[in-house]
Amino acid sequence: MSSPSKRREMDLMKLMMSDYKVEMINDGVQEFYVHFHGPAESPYHGGVWKIKVELPDAYPYKSPSIGFINKMFHPNVDEISGSVCLDVINQTWSPMFDLTNVFEVFLPQLLLYPNPSDPLNGEAAALMMRDRTAYEQRVKEYCQKYAKPEDVGAVPEEKSSDEELSEAEYDSDDEAMAGPVDP
Repeated sequence: MSSPSKRREMDLMKLMMSDYKVEMINDGVQEFYVHFHGPAESPYHGGVWKIKVELPDAYPYKSPSIGFINKMFHPNVDEISGSVCLDVINQTWSPMFDLTNVFEVFLPQLLLYPNPSDPLNGEAAALMMRDRTAYEQRVKEYCQKYAKPEDVGAVPEEKSSDEELSEAEYDSDDEAMAGPVDP
């Protein structure tokens, strides 16, 4: 069996090679952000959230800590801190799972099937149980207000500093300065 640090690195690399945008925090592999898109066929569809992931020292034997950075209206997500009800991940977590499971299974399931009977956001839970249509409308309002691609820094067509150099600026006369190449 590989060490937890190797497993952490492998799982992070697998996540980075998937369709998820991953932003590292500092230089370590224990904290990072992932851009997560709301699942289709849910009121969260079209929303994009920046998720903070913290891997404990005991990962993969202990589940990662997950939190929404931009606001989310959901019974099992704390609206202020963005923390996700730990039971959702902790009860089903196993070392057989990896980080892609969090974003391809756990979070989509959480958004598709909220549990209003064990809420972190009492207002969302009460509204969901009382008036499902009004709840879904509020979710869509939050998506439009707080979960647009630009809210997580995913601005389309944004150029990096390297791409902003024009051809004239980029084209230098290095050959003339260095002289001809030796054959």
